Amino acid sequence: MRMLHTMLRVGDLDRSLAFYTGVLGMQLLRRKDYPDGKFTLAFVGYGAEADHTVLELTHNWGVEKYELGNAYGHIAVEVDDAYKACEEAKKRGGKVTREAGPMKHGTTVIAFVEDPDGYKIEFIQKGTSASSRPGA
Repeated sequence: MRMLHTMLRVGDLDRSLAFYTGVLGMQLLRRKDYPDGKFTLAFVGYGAEADHTVLELTHNWGVEKYELGNAYGHIAVEVDDAYKACEEAKKRGGKVTREAGPMKHGTTVIAFVEDPDGYKIEFIQKGTSASSRPGA
């Protein structure tokens, strides 16, 4: 078994695609309208779906905003340098909600950005988390 994708409902598909491709550097892998169901699906990611876990962005036509609820946490993306990733995100119009730095009570370097619908994306700096260290 393997993880295939995570689905997020978005209020403005074009705005969300601009964020995930322009700010986070993902690729639009496929997009399809379903006129009978009045929705569009777009899949984005850092590589082909056959080899990578991707995001499914679902736009239900006529719905401009969703309540995120209090169960959703974040999507984590590994980056080489969290400090640089924050600067790049800001240059591209992204909203950094937590600047890069060690997490509380630990040494993992993290940061958070927010997409146009308010979903949080965590940057985790490669090589700083406990699970990336030998013997962990």
